[in-house]
Amino acid sequence: MISQLLTLLCVGLCVGQGDLRRDESPPKPSLSAWPSLVAPARSNVTLRCSTPTKDVNFALRKGGKVLELLQSPDSTEGQAEFHLTDLKSINAGEYTCEYYRKGHPHISSQPSDVLQLLVTGYFPKPSLQAHQRGVVTEGAEVTLQCQRPDTEIVAVMFALLKAGTAMPMQRRSPEEKRAEFSLQNVSIGDTGNYSCVYYQTRAPFLASRPSDHLAIRVTGKIFTRRRTRAG
Repeated sequence: MISQLLTLLCVGLCVGQGDLRRDESPPKPSLSAWPSLVAPARSNVTLRCSTPTKDVNFALRKGGKVLELLQSPDSTEGQAEFHLTDLKSINAGEYTCEYYRKGHPHISSQPSDVLQLLVTGYFPKPSLQAHQRGVVTEGAEVTLQCQRPDTEIVAVMFALLKAGTAMPMQRRSPEEKRAEFSLQNVSIGDTGNYSCVYYQTRAPFLASRPSDHLAIRVTGKIFTRRRTRAG
């Protein structure tokens, strides 16, 4: 079945796609990760490719190469799940997905936006510190500094993570061996446990162990009433 689907898909992707694909391709799908785009080695991640169009087949690509094809059941919405289990360094990298209508493999969608999957645990963990300590009031600005240890790794980026959030909160290029993240106009929703990692910006896209968690607590503003005296 997989070989047949690959053959059909290649009709459009390998030969003669030219103007037909550029002019008539359906809208691009969205690609998301669960539970997170930043996952430890040996864990599991599910990549979900979604589109409002029903009755389509999906292709998952990594670095431009087709990894897996899924034929969606007629009874489902336009969504396919690709399961990556027992993550290893080779699973880190840039993923996209696309879809094509059943019976029309020569007309495929534009690829989704690139999703960069990071597999952690391959470099020593950085440290994460906050310039402000203790409880933070709503509307304030919180600056976090992530610093990696003295290791010889070139072409790295830093990512700020929040527990329970699938996507990195922010990404920053380092200044020497550190990067600063700014949480502006914080609200109660910014309360949580934060960590950071650093990772290679080119293949094999290896990432460090996450830093220790840093708890941030945001409280509401305190309003005081002025007492007025009766004339």
